[in-house]
Amino acid sequence: MNKKAILIPVVVLAVASAGLAYYRSSVADAQNTTIYGNVDIREASLAFRVAGRVLNLQVDEGDPVKAGDVLAALDPEPLLNSLHASEGAVAALSARNALMHRGYRAEDIEQAKARLGAAQAALAEAEQQLVRQKILAPEGAASQRALDNAQSVRDQAAAQVRSTEEQARLMTTGFRKEEIAESDAQLRQALAQLDAARLALKDAVLKAPSEGVILTRAIEKGTMVQVGTPAFSLSLTDPVWVRAYVSESHLGHFAPGTRLLLETDARRDRPYHGVVGFVSPTAEFTPKPVETPDLRTSLVYRLRVIVQDPDAQLRQGMPVTLRLAK
Repeated sequence: MNKKAILIPVVVLAVASAGLAYYRSSVADAQNTTIYGNVDIREASLAFRVAGRVLNLQVDEGDPVKAGDVLAALDPEPLLNSLHASEGAVAALSARNALMHRGYRAEDIEQAKARLGAAQAALAEAEQQLVRQKILAPEGAASQRALDNAQSVRDQAAAQVRSTEEQARLMTTGFRKEEIAESDAQLRQALAQLDAARLALKDAVLKAPSEGVILTRAIEKGTMVQVGTPAFSLSLTDPVWVRAYVSESHLGHFAPGTRLLLETDARRDRPYHGVVGFVSPTAEFTPKPVETPDLRTSLVYRLRVIVQDPDAQLRQGMPVTLRLAK
């Protein structure tokens, strides 16, 4: 038999075996670099931080909103009344606090000294009258009643002198440091209450914290709401994530920072682009949404893939196929 006739089939068989091995390896690699997940869009429950009656509504379910857009507002009248009361309290305590720090005016101190001088003059006159009555009493020229009256007038004049001396001393030395500290604390408390009143008035307007779409509206105009009562549910437009799971044997293909192509049934020809942002440090059992008889007891790691070019077609829970970007 011709050796060439024998060699040709052997070469063909070897090439076919190599091709089959390469094909199987390619299929295995493709399977290793393909995982499946679901779109995960975060939602925010929005509520007022103050209680009140709903005055108006600016949005409804399905409306797109941007960060800072007004969603609803409460009746501000009760909050304005509280604000004005707080402003009045601050004004009064500020004036009192300024007086205590500066002390009394020079004019007030001079008036206090003048009152003290008048009281001392009155005391001197009363003492002279008392001495005169004491001289006349033994001679019978003055009655006991007149002596007693003179003694009473003298005692009253002495008490008045002590009182005006204390007032003059206080005006000269100023307020005690404990009194000033108490005034400072009262003013700080009033200022804090004023800040709280201003914040409450600001919180009467509910604004969108970020861009998104209103999913639900739980309040109506005229409704009385309490603090924390859910008013709206907001589906956030950004960020949009895909939650996926990968086995430990394939974990090396999906390190943080790895770029992926994300395919959906609606856009197989135009995949989205994403990057692995988070890999769970702990393993868990395969979640029920992707559970199969073969994977039921397998341990997997959760991935969070950040979608870099999301659009309105990506909806909560939508299935996504993820492949390594070439």
